[in-house]
Amino acid sequence: MTEEEYKRIQSIATAEIEDAKKEIREKSKLDEDILNDPALKDFDLEHYDDDENDGGDSGETEEGAANDRSEGGSVFSNIKGLAYYNNEEEDPYITLKEGEEKDEDEDEEVRIFDSDNLLLVAKTEDDISNLEVCVFEEESDNLFVHHDFMLPSFPLAIEWMDFKVGRSAGQPGGGSYVAVGTFEPRIEIWDLDTMDSMYPDLVLGTSDKKALRKCRGKPHAEFHTDAIMGLSWNKNVRNLLASSSADTTVKLWDLNTAKCVQSYNHHSDKVQSVQWHPSEASVMLTGGYDKRVAAFDSRAPEAINWWTVDADVESIMWDIHSPNHFYVATESGAVRYFDIRNVKDGKGSAPVYTLAAHDEAVSAMDQHPSVAGLLVTGSADQTVKVWDVRENKPSMVISRNLDVGSVFAAKFCPDAAMLLAVAGSQGESRIWDMSTNSGVRDVFGDAAVRASAVKEKPLVGVQHDDEDDDEDDNEQAVITEMHGDIVQSEAAMDEGDDASMESDDDQVI
Repeated sequence: MTEEEYKRIQSIATAEIEDAKKEIREKSKLDEDILNDPALKDFDLEHYDDDENDGGDSGETEEGAANDRSEGGSVFSNIKGLAYYNNEEEDPYITLKEGEEKDEDEDEEVRIFDSDNLLLVAKTEDDISNLEVCVFEEESDNLFVHHDFMLPSFPLAIEWMDFKVGRSAGQPGGGSYVAVGTFEPRIEIWDLDTMDSMYPDLVLGTSDKKALRKCRGKPHAEFHTDAIMGLSWNKNVRNLLASSSADTTVKLWDLNTAKCVQSYNHHSDKVQSVQWHPSEASVMLTGGYDKRVAAFDSRAPEAINWWTVDADVESIMWDIHSPNHFYVATESGAVRYFDIRNVKDGKGSAPVYTLAAHDEAVSAMDQHPSVAGLLVTGSADQTVKVWDVRENKPSMVISRNLDVGSVFAAKFCPDAAMLLAVAGSQGESRIWDMSTNSGVRDVFGDAAVRASAVKEKPLVGVQHDDEDDDEDDNEQAVITEMHGDIVQSEAAMDEGDDASMESDDDQVI
């Protein structure tokens, strides 16, 4: 909320309070006139609501009042009273008395245990966008929606973080928050530990509709003016969040002040992805629809190293096992692996290797957090592929169709050995336990693992009460909405470009 908006709301509230005070004064004067009216003096209206037990001027006794009630003198003769009770013990409607504990079964339903894994899924169904907080119980292979949040528009990017903002800002300890980017030019940050929340804890960007209309789609130094396409939280400098947008800019946000502290304009087209370096706190990687990838120090944005690729950038990723390298996935279906040290005069050299991963756009990509050389890619061709890229000699291990439609997101669980979460255009999410797949075990397992025979577990998904029979129509509606708002009608864009915005429909963490 801007300062001007706050002042406007405050002035409206002050005016309403003054009007209410005026009405109260007028009503008090009217009550006085009625009480002082000689014609009404005999009715003693001033003590009309007094309890009979107080022995008021009416002269009625408790026994007389009881007789009147027994004779049907009161419509509510069997109720103690309708106003209020002096203590909770007398109120028959309060069933949970002081000192009593709540129903343990009720608490058990909403409790999240240390052994549970959380899965975040941003999705749109029937023009309603929401963020689902799912719980995966690994022991029982059970995936269910714990609670959800309503989103203002079609979701494009999400980023988990444990930096406290909003109501909990400045408090010690960590938390569980998620930043959400949508077609709106604002970033919403929600507290995942709060159920039934109506509003986000923090909003980054302006809510001034007049200012947004004036510069819609044009770069602005203080806020985004178009859809938020990428988000990255800095785990080393925890109060910094980077965002990339369709307005061609990358912005750096201070979560303590909710202000944009730096805006970068080095790309000439929509910026699809942004990611902080895993160990160098100030180094950033960005990729956009101008078919270029940039690596630079956020403190010195004028010194940029560039790499050019053959198609629009779909996703980028630092190699956490070799931080001098990074992956670039493009709309052409290729994955390139670059060495950031091979740069001359700001221009990056050829890739270390190029992987012809898919026939269509590579819209999802992730690497295993502890198993070096294990790479996963997902594509609009509806397949998920597992790769062995050790010693810079990539080879495919397995390819699977996980029945989620065009794959939009694929993420490894950081706390489980080989769990992979995948989501796609059909609005479905799947958990794949890769540790039970024979192909994966043969390539990445040790001798003991390869020697042991294990039955492969089935995919795990959320069980719905009413399954949608028209999944193909839903998938097409998702893609159509995304193209209608973001891509629009650009004459220079060919048919291949039309799939480029599909990469973030169902985001998974």
